Amino acid sequence: MSLVPTVHLPDDLAAALTRRLAATAPAQASAQVDRLIEKYRGSTPTAAPVLRDAADAAAYAAYRMPATYAAVRSALAALRDRTGAWTPATHLDLGGGTGAARWAVADAWPAHDSPAGTVLDWSQAALDLGRALAADAVTPAVRATTWTRSPLSGGPALPPADLVTVSYVLGELTPADRAAVVAAATAATSPGGVLLVAEPGTPDGYARIIAARDRLVADGLTVLAPCPHSGTCPITGTDWCHFAARVPRSALHRQVKGGTLPYEDEKFSYVAATRAAAAAPAPARIVRHPQTRKGQVLLDLCAASGDLTRTTVSKRQGPLYRAVRDARWGDPWPPRDEQGGASGGSPDGE
Repeated sequence: MSLVPTVHLPDDLAAALTRRLAATAPAQASAQVDRLIEKYRGSTPTAAPVLRDAADAAAYAAYRMPATYAAVRSALAALRDRTGAWTPATHLDLGGGTGAARWAVADAWPAHDSPAGTVLDWSQAALDLGRALAADAVTPAVRATTWTRSPLSGGPALPPADLVTVSYVLGELTPADRAAVVAAATAATSPGGVLLVAEPGTPDGYARIIAARDRLVADGLTVLAPCPHSGTCPITGTDWCHFAARVPRSALHRQVKGGTLPYEDEKFSYVAATRAAAAAPAPARIVRHPQTRKGQVLLDLCAASGDLTRTTVSKRQGPLYRAVRDARWGDPWPPRDEQGGASGGSPDGE
């Protein structure tokens, strides 16, 4: 078993990406990717979307959409583990670009034909490509997604939704506009709904998540995941809280990125919060790879007390030891079946 859970793109999304992007020469797409990487690593004026035209959108979808999908899908798995039978009827993907989070939400709630959804972004090129990709979706709700162009700065007026996602967009904004977008997303989340914010698992991405988390808690929301509490994050100094998802690379993906490995590991940070009193966070969350020793496994945990702790699970603990051998970085602890309920899990593990 891999230490990092593998998240596969849905077959229809993978096929749509291949079909839509095959016409883009790999060399041309690679050049666009290099430019986009520099843009995302630098400072981007809020007045100008990073994705300027169809070529930018295609390059972004080829090199980033699979990883963004995997990160959001993994965060949604952790969210579903805490919300049980709760099912959103509507989904707003704010700053959703080509719609990676929209596809992830549809996959997270497949039995319910997924929530009706709106993707709102400031890049028309991204929205156009997202709409084209969604046209090939198997799920009717993905095909019926509403694609809306709107500025992200200044706190846009948003349609209310049971589930609001803000993924991989805060880094494009100034600090003031980040705060405005998070505030608008909070206002758009229905009283019993959930707001999920995800960013790259870098120190800067984590800092943006912490700022968003602080705002959500100040507004009266309860953190559901990954934190087992709504208090101050105990991870400080040069460390930061993040998780990982393994993304298989298609031939096109390898060409565009110039990579040789058949996969990449996407590191991400996230927070999911709600006003619903019925939902509750996990008792603890595994925040490092479990360390296996002879007859025992060491777990580094973020605990409900708000502290970082280390616990040892040994063979003498029977069912708990059998469970810990399958535990991975990012999982709740103990597993839900050891708490008297149904076990959650990774969206697509090995």
